[in-house]
Amino acid sequence: MVLEAARPLGSETVPSAEALGRVLTASVVSGRSLPPDDNSAMDGYALRAADLAAGPVELPVVYEVPAGARAPRPLASGEAARILTGAPLPSGADAVVRQEDAERIGERVRIPAGPLSGEFVCRSGENVRRTGEDVAAGDTALEDGCRLGPAQLGMLASLGRTTVAVHARPLVALLSGGDELVEPDGDVSGGRIVSSNSYTLAAACREVGAEARYLGIARDEPADIEHRLRTGLRCDALVTSAGVSVGDHDHVRGVLQKLGCRLLCFGVRMKPGYPFVFGRFEEGAGPLLFGLPGNPVSALVTFEQFVRPALLAMAGHTTLHRPRISVTVAETLTKKAGRLHFVRVRLERCGREVRARSTGNQSSGVLRSMTEAQGLLIFPAEATRLAAGEQAEVQLLDESFLAWHGPGF
Repeated sequence: MVLEAARPLGSETVPSAEALGRVLTASVVSGRSLPPDDNSAMDGYALRAADLAAGPVELPVVYEVPAGARAPRPLASGEAARILTGAPLPSGADAVVRQEDAERIGERVRIPAGPLSGEFVCRSGENVRRTGEDVAAGDTALEDGCRLGPAQLGMLASLGRTTVAVHARPLVALLSGGDELVEPDGDVSGGRIVSSNSYTLAAACREVGAEARYLGIARDEPADIEHRLRTGLRCDALVTSAGVSVGDHDHVRGVLQKLGCRLLCFGVRMKPGYPFVFGRFEEGAGPLLFGLPGNPVSALVTFEQFVRPALLAMAGHTTLHRPRISVTVAETLTKKAGRLHFVRVRLERCGREVRARSTGNQSSGVLRSMTEAQGLLIFPAEATRLAAGEQAEVQLLDESFLAWHGPGF
C-alpha cells in the first residue's frame, strides 16, 4: 500500500558535481567521442607496425608528440615519433612501441626483435586507444534511472556535462509530540525525557538522501498539533512520532483527519511497531502520512520497514530494501504467535556460516538494542520458537558487515 502511493518525484537540474547518489530522470547522450582521437596508451614511439615485419630495425625519431598536442605532419614509412601517454596518434602511424621495449640512440630508436625478456610482437593497434572506444558521439552514456556514483560523475565530467536532470530529493517533515518531551538541552526532571526520535529519524532520512524539516515538539493539545502539522503540508512526507494511538492525549489522528488526511491503515501485526499509521491526503494534494509509535525502537523499526523504502522510491530508486542474508540462530528464541517480530541481533562469522545473537533486552524503549544491532532477524508471525542452530533471515542494517577484512584481491 505504501509503495503504491510512493511515486517518484519530479525532475530538477543540479550541478553534476553535487549529484552523487541521485537518480537520472533522462538518459545522457554523448555529444562527443571518448577518446576524441586515436591516442597512445603508453609513453613510447609511434610508428607503422609494417616497418617491424622484417625484424630488428633502427628508425629516425622525426619529432615528439606530447599529451595535449598534435603531430606537426603525418608519419612516413620508416619513421618513428616520440609520443607520450594520451597524445593523439600521428596520421600514418598505427602502433606504439613502449619505451621500455626500445633503445634510444641519439636521434634514432632501435626496436629489437624482442623486449628485454620474452617475445616481442608489435601489431597494428598495439598500445593504441581507438577513437570512441569508451563512448562514441551519439551513444547513450548513462541510462534514465541510473544512480549516479563516482564513475558516473566522472563520465558526466568527461562529456562536459556540468548539470544533470535528476529526481528531486524527498522533503520530510518530522513532528514529535508529548508534554513529557524536551530537547536534548532541556530539563529532564519531573519525568520529562529527551525527544530522541526527531534526531534518529532526521538522520535516517538523510542517510537515504532525503531532506528533513523538523517541526518541533507538539504539546498534547489539538491546536498546537494542528498548527505544527499545517507547516508540514507542503512536504513530500509527513512523519509523526507518538500521539497516533488511542490514549486520552493521543490527538494526532483526529487532527490529521480534520486536515483532510484519509487514514488507510492503523496497526500492523509486528513487534516492535504495532501502532503504525499510514494515510494520504484527499486527491493526493498533500504529503504521505506516516504515524510512527513513540517508543524509540518502534519508531526506528517502522521507519526501516515503511518510510525508508517509500523515500527511496520517491527519489527514483528501484532498489528499495535492505539486503537480507541467511543466518544460523545462535540461541533459542521464543514468542507468542500472532505478530512478526524483528529481533535486534549481532552477527558473527564462523567460517562460511553467519550466526545471529540477540542484542539483549528487546523492549521497544531500549534504544541500545538498536545501537548494537547489525541486523533485524525476522521471526515469522505464526512461529513461536526458533531453536539454536535453525536457519533464519536477517535484514542487514550494518552493511559494512559484508566488507572483507583484508585486501579485496
